[in-house]
Amino acid sequence: MSGKISRRRVLRGTLGGMAISVGMPLLDCLLDDNGTALASGRPMPVRFGTWFWGLGYTPSRWVPQKIGADYDLPPEIKSIEPYKHQINVLSNFDVKLDGKPNTAHYAGTIGFRIGTAVDEPDRSQLPTFDVIIADAIGNDTRFKSLEVASTGNNTDSYSRRTVNDVNPGEGSPVQFYTRVFGPDFRDPNTADFKPDPDIMLRLSVLSAIKDQRQSLFQEVGSSDRARLDQYFTSLRQVEQQLQLQLQKPPPAEACKVMGRPTEAPIGYEVGSVQANHRLFAELMAMTLACNQTKVFNVVYSDSRSQLHKPGSTTIHHQYTHEEPIDKELGYQPESAWFAERSMEAWTVFVGALAALKEGDGTLLDHTLVVAHSDTSFAKTHLVQALPVMTAGSAGGRIKTGLHIHGNGDPVTRIGLTAQQVMGLSVERWGGGSMETNQPLTELLA
Repeated sequence: MSGKISRRRVLRGTLGGMAISVGMPLLDCLLDDNGTALASGRPMPVRFGTWFWGLGYTPSRWVPQKIGADYDLPPEIKSIEPYKHQINVLSNFDVKLDGKPNTAHYAGTIGFRIGTAVDEPDRSQLPTFDVIIADAIGNDTRFKSLEVASTGNNTDSYSRRTVNDVNPGEGSPVQFYTRVFGPDFRDPNTADFKPDPDIMLRLSVLSAIKDQRQSLFQEVGSSDRARLDQYFTSLRQVEQQLQLQLQKPPPAEACKVMGRPTEAPIGYEVGSVQANHRLFAELMAMTLACNQTKVFNVVYSDSRSQLHKPGSTTIHHQYTHEEPIDKELGYQPESAWFAERSMEAWTVFVGALAALKEGDGTLLDHTLVVAHSDTSFAKTHLVQALPVMTAGSAGGRIKTGLHIHGNGDPVTRIGLTAQQVMGLSVERWGGGSMETNQPLTELLA
């Protein structure tokens, strides 16, 4: 059957007497064998996001000594002090490798996010937990989820549906602004709303090829049916998002769109990354306040952390391997410097959410952000005792201002807790020795 399908085949339909066509994804059969309430009465939306930084921490300078409330602030997390009462520190939770290799900068990140250890090369088709959450809560916003990379590199993203379907991170604040607040943006607080004819046309074009979908399924093999199902699912999501844009959005009191940012240098130099991250923090906060998405993923630095100081060619990653531990200080001072900058950036992001008043609280009060890194002690690249924090109370669903010591428990307890807090009916999550049915009940409000 697959021989009947041409690489040039498209799905065709008619719209207003005019022929239209929609392309298809690349299929196996085309390849060779190698191949609180708002004023409107609507409930206040609760958002979920992740925030990532590369190359972990120095254990003695990051992990608080006191467990529970009013935890102490070691040097590397001193910057979070203004928002300490809204941040939880989760220490000593492990990625369990189950005999699989500790693929540097990858095993910890993906193991944490998909809930099971990965092989090398990774062939796991499991989605990251942010995607699972987006599938549950992200269908009534213009964007199901949004990803940004402060490094400027859109491949610096750790959100994925499958190993081959990664959500790319927007690397330019200007482009991100244009994507969200450009011509397709509809101000939820405007009194005058008229459906955009262009959006109506785009929706009709997608609907016009529905009749050919089912027949196409009969012409391809099982692997291509799975790929087509994923493709059509994405088309349905686009249709849903376009349909939303044809309806007047509910008012959003905190939505006050900032001006278009100016172009700035992009790259791995620390100053550029910090400047772009600050813009992304402000833009993402406003994106959430304007109800353009409920799910987001922010990357401050990549898992290999190619960040470097101005005028230097030595990157953070190189320091973690080559810098000796200072005998007097007891740690690597250059590596620690980068870790401190990472936590300062995390504080900036939390502050951007806390700055927006929404309902009887702030945007942060109606959000849950999970921040984590790919490794614990950067010099050894271990995936045990991963550094994790959460910020925000998810609309009062979780407690904040606590230090929880994991005692070597699987890090999946955090992912399971996040899913349950966001309303998912999931009692158990993870694979192998990381499978768990124990959420962090001490965090649940």
